[in-house]
Amino acid sequence: MGSNNRNKKDKTKLAESTAIRNINAKESKNRQAVWIKKWHLEYEEELRTLQIELMKMQQSMQASGKRVLAIFEGRDAAGKGGTIKRIIAHLNPRSYNVVALAKPNETELSQWYFQRYTSHLPHAGEFTIFDRSWYNRAMVEPVMGFCSDEQNKRFLKDVPMLEELLVKDGITLFKFYFSVSKQVQKERFDSRKTDPLKQYKLSPVDNLAQKYWNEYAIRKFQMLSETNRTMAPWTVIRSDNKKHARLNCIKHILSNMDYEDKLSAKKLLPDPEIVVSGIDELRHMERNLMTPDKLHG
Repeated sequence: MGSNNRNKKDKTKLAESTAIRNINAKESKNRQAVWIKKWHLEYEEELRTLQIELMKMQQSMQASGKRVLAIFEGRDAAGKGGTIKRIIAHLNPRSYNVVALAKPNETELSQWYFQRYTSHLPHAGEFTIFDRSWYNRAMVEPVMGFCSDEQNKRFLKDVPMLEELLVKDGITLFKFYFSVSKQVQKERFDSRKTDPLKQYKLSPVDNLAQKYWNEYAIRKFQMLSETNRTMAPWTVIRSDNKKHARLNCIKHILSNMDYEDKLSAKKLLPDPEIVVSGIDELRHMERNLMTPDKLHG
């Protein structure tokens, strides 16, 4: 019993930002020393700096009326939700909107496919994030049999035109695909089974994500081939290391936005090993489609 309790304690994590907030705290009988990795302190410090930059960016957007839409896609357990959580952590909730739609109801199934998404597009000064988006029809739906082959093909032809209209209308569009390896995805699925704070993430499709790994790879290649366009390019985030993924995704957003009192370009430069262009990802996939084990997620 004692051993089990110790194991449970070992898995308890320090709440993010606790370490950096207390780094200069003085010793006292009411304080308990905790050992953490130096890298984690560096991560918390850099994250805080970038979150301040996001606040500056949001204030500038509110003043200028800029509209931003960020689409977050990727395999299950790729780290999309955790990154979104860090992006919005200190933003004014009146000027951002996170859209995570449930499966369509009967009425929505009878509508134009994009209709339930377009109603959530950003207004002046708003930063809107789609936690999964209309790209469900490019990967999840065809793999799981939730749409017909004709619907999938029509979507891939139509979505570049829609996104071109959005960009021409003045919306700044980011399209992120979070890429996680098969082994790391499995480890994250397994951790959901034992971590009580991750129970809500458990899904019947978790095992299917591993089972249909290669099918998802084929759909991803088709999606990138058809929808990676100059006006609306994909940005791939390597997310086996969640912390690196979060920091570099935020850096990519900030480095592509204009706002007052912005940090130097050098400090906002993403790591090219983490942030990969859609065209480079396509080249990687073309080289390795016949050897799926070499593909990134």
